Amino acid sequence: MASSGLISTPFTELLGIQHPVVLAGMARVSGGALAAAVSNAGGLGVIGGFQYTPDQLREIIAEMKANFARPDMPFGVDLALPQIGGSARKTNHDYTGGKLEELIDITIESGAKLFVSAIGVPPKHIIDKLHRHGILVMNMVGHPKHAVKALDLGVDMGATAVWVGTRFVAAAEANSSDEHKQAVVDCGYDDTERTLVISGRPIRMMPNDYIRRWHKRPQEIQALCERGIVPLEHDFEQGAEDIDLPHLMGQVAGSVKRIQPAKEIVDEMVVEAVEMLRLGGTYLNGGKSKL
Repeated sequence: MASSGLISTPFTELLGIQHPVVLAGMARVSGGALAAAVSNAGGLGVIGGFQYTPDQLREIIAEMKANFARPDMPFGVDLALPQIGGSARKTNHDYTGGKLEELIDITIESGAKLFVSAIGVPPKHIIDKLHRHGILVMNMVGHPKHAVKALDLGVDMGATAVWVGTRFVAAAEANSSDEHKQAVVDCGYDDTERTLVISGRPIRMMPNDYIRRWHKRPQEIQALCERGIVPLEHDFEQGAEDIDLPHLMGQVAGSVKRIQPAKEIVDEMVVEAVEMLRLGGTYLNGGKSKL
């Protein structure tokens, strides 16, 4: 049973959380301290397990649990599981290093309440295994056809909570650098772009000189990606000396005005959402909002 919160949804009831606010499992940024802080604040902390080895995943789960307000706090684990081969992007990699089964076993043993698959749909037997152990399965989708595929394979529900990434990059507990956090705060609504340079998949970031130089050669980017070569990895292999990774963030960075503890972020989001829901309720025929 979820704790009493200002907004109740099927998601809060299923997960037993106070607020329908979920930390996006951002690679490296969503570490143990941040995931714990979001769960402690009444939301759901999700660990970003991108390219973690089994031992690294165990360590970050242990770090998170050490920061929990109580031992039974709910949490989730996010892995990147893109399709490999067939019609998929040629730059897609197995980000689990062939250790998917072991990573799933660790997720189950850890007591996670939610498993999230990013940039791809998990194999059916993985979904079934998670369900057998009482773990809900959520899937990130970027196109309606991906949603249909995920539903056909048995993911659990539609969106009844918010999946929050960039705002938590600027959380005090985030694993992002101070420079990255400040870049989010300083970012304007028109300051981000999408790039294929980092992973061969469109990803939004604040461009720096390194990215700008690549973006002046779009045909070269396309040619490399069509051969299954990620431009960034190409530079590493060639021993390039000008590699400078950009700060990743979404367009919502334009709304982020300061670095704050995760609890303040969750509380502010919920209060502002209630205000908007109440306002929206006044537009409905039949009376005032019941919120």
